[in-house]
Amino acid sequence: MRISISGTYSAGKTSTVMALSHYTGVPRTLARTIREIMPEAFPGKALAEVTPAEFLQLMLRRHTGRAVQEALLGENFISDGSSLQEWLYGAGRVIHGMNPNDTAGNEGGLVTELTPEMHFFSSVVDQYGYALKQHVKNTFDAYVHLRHELPIAADGHRPMNEGFRATIDNMLLATLDELEIPYHVVSGTMPERLETIAGIFGLEPVMSTEKAIELAWEDYGQQDFRIETDRVPSAA
Repeated sequence: MRISISGTYSAGKTSTVMALSHYTGVPRTLARTIREIMPEAFPGKALAEVTPAEFLQLMLRRHTGRAVQEALLGENFISDGSSLQEWLYGAGRVIHGMNPNDTAGNEGGLVTELTPEMHFFSSVVDQYGYALKQHVKNTFDAYVHLRHELPIAADGHRPMNEGFRATIDNMLLATLDELEIPYHVVSGTMPERLETIAGIFGLEPVMSTEKAIELAWEDYGQQDFRIETDRVPSAA
């Protein structure tokens, strides 16, 4: 079964996917993150500084990385999000601005007027959306959606705009309804999440929740969370 663990910023997708993979023995995808892609695409530039045209490149790179990983794993994997995220983060910027931090103080965190450049960006993101939704529809059997129960992590990378996060969350669930992809909304502590998700899909645990979480935090601790401007382009 091909399962996506979805949610918005700081919902705990990555740690849940890591722990769930250990808990059930189902492999997880390992596509590169935007932080890893940024230094290669735009050395020395922060995500908050990218132009609409540059963001389209990031969407393409991120989706391509995901698609390769999904193909390599075949018919049985757990994914940290999906390509819907790439489309929605673009669509959300039409509503909340290219840098949602700048509109966080506005009512609802919204932009007040679109420039001609952003009108064109919106049209292109819509076209990307048709393709990415089709890809996700053909790829995933089910989704698990994590409620965002924690504040956004102020790490200098994530947009600090609750309106933006709410927009992405609502659009994601509406899109799953539109695509008729089964999904389950899950919340609770990490052990509760693992037991609930395994139960939903009939996945037999291969270790205790405690051991799975311990291994997941080891994996999580090995990740490089440096801000994109502190990184150097990969030799690859």
